[in-house]
Amino acid sequence: MAQTVIGIFESAREAQDAVEALVNQGFTRSNIDLSTTSASEGSTSTTMDRAYDRDDDDSGGIGGFFRSLFGDDDDDRERTRRYTEVGSRSSIVTVHATSDDEAERAADLLDEHGAVDVDERSEYYRSQTTSGTSSNLMNQVQDFTQEGTQAIPVIEENLQVGKRVVETGGVRVRSRIIERPVEENLRLRQERVHVQRTPVNRPVSDADLTGFKEGEIELTEHTEVPVVSKEARVVEEVTLGKEVQEREETIRDTVRRTDVEVEQLGSTETERYGTTNQTGTTRSTTSDDL
Repeated sequence: MAQTVIGIFESAREAQDAVEALVNQGFTRSNIDLSTTSASEGSTSTTMDRAYDRDDDDSGGIGGFFRSLFGDDDDDRERTRRYTEVGSRSSIVTVHATSDDEAERAADLLDEHGAVDVDERSEYYRSQTTSGTSSNLMNQVQDFTQEGTQAIPVIEENLQVGKRVVETGGVRVRSRIIERPVEENLRLRQERVHVQRTPVNRPVSDADLTGFKEGEIELTEHTEVPVVSKEARVVEEVTLGKEVQEREETIRDTVRRTDVEVEQLGSTETERYGTTNQTGTTRSTTSDDL
């Protein structure tokens, strides 16, 4: 069954290296699409047989491309948003695989050559957007006028730590039948009947006269031939199992908060406001000795 494998790369060079690796591993070049973006100029260089317009997300652009892959329910729309957000700033390699095995090999090659984790990169872009928004607070303060009232939002970040299951590896066991030549030495016995005629000249005895009549003597030859049989025996068993271990890991990060300092003009007093937790704020006042 045909499958589509997507690899998103930070740089066009990494994406091109991944394409070359795919071709070297036997993938058909016509089944590989490459779309690169120049971050310095905001331009797009596309070498895709099924190319799309990066700037036209609503009418079948990069957003439409990912929507056609993922679907249109709530989870699929969120995945489309993440892939569109990351893909619009990166280079994309698309492999049109003809089988499940070929799709798995393509995914492994893309990962080996630096394909990014879309979920992590999307979270990073969103955190950058939040940082850029908070940097505009001082500009809002400068817009204060005597005629109007301005409000400065006091924002505090809270660290939320969860966990998710990722695939880290595994074991694949295949069994196949192999043949090897064997030989054994065997000694065989073979019989042959010899007839010998010996001339004699002696008087006839009573025993000779007794046997002086018609008769028949028969002596049979025998020979040994190889007899081959095979016996199958179980000599080893291969068992697969999992061992589960648990470990504790300490997550260290930094969180930000808004710290507002109010200075009374014409006075030496300074009031500082800042958040202490989600439900309360602290206020401190300092004054210099006059």
